[in-house]
Amino acid sequence: MTRLLPLLTLLAALAFAASPLTTQGFNGFTADQFPIPQVDPPVQPAGYAFAIWGVIYLWLILGAGFGLWKRARDPDWQRMRPPLLASLAIGAAWIPVANAAPVAATAMIWAMLAGAVAALVRSGPRDPWWQRAPVALYAGWLTAAASVALGLVAAGHGLLSAEAAALAALALALACALAVILRGPRAPAYGTAVAWALGGVVVSNLAPLNLPVLTLAGAGLLLTGVLTLRRS
Repeated sequence: MTRLLPLLTLLAALAFAASPLTTQGFNGFTADQFPIPQVDPPVQPAGYAFAIWGVIYLWLILGAGFGLWKRARDPDWQRMRPPLLASLAIGAAWIPVANAAPVAATAMIWAMLAGAVAALVRSGPRDPWWQRAPVALYAGWLTAAASVALGLVAAGHGLLSAEAAALAALALALACALAVILRGPRAPAYGTAVAWALGGVVVSNLAPLNLPVLTLAGAGLLLTGVLTLRRS
């Protein structure tokens, strides 16, 4: 089992990275997936921001591969593998669900976030660029993505207006991010991923101008960046 766990983690990372290639891919929830169509929702980052997934996939694979090769029995690595494995396994099945059922996909991405944050908290200081950093980048982006999904579902089902849902989702993402940054291990990649997502929200709300969402996302970007630098 000691050897099996790192192997399963690597296989899950590979399956997770392959999921966009083995399915029809995912370019965000479409407007017609909701009872109230979400056209250009203010909560969603600009399209370029999603390019971070390429870095996340590659880094998770490299980290898991290094862990299997060099740290298969290292207790510093073993503690973080079970929640990471669970998160990646859910992630490997996420795209087909997201293309069919946004509410179920939102529940799944929150489960992915829980596993990623648990893995980050359990990660040790050894081999930071192979062990902690890829998980931190993954968890940081999921912090934003899970909140964005919740905002889209809330607006798409008429629970809140699109602007109110965006503001609530951003506030939730910031609360989660600040808790991890201030109380979790030192992991600059986590705050960097959150800041990257918030920057994407800023850009998406420049035209047409949505000042309330732009202001909150910009303030969150600044606060996240400052705290991440201070804890680096």
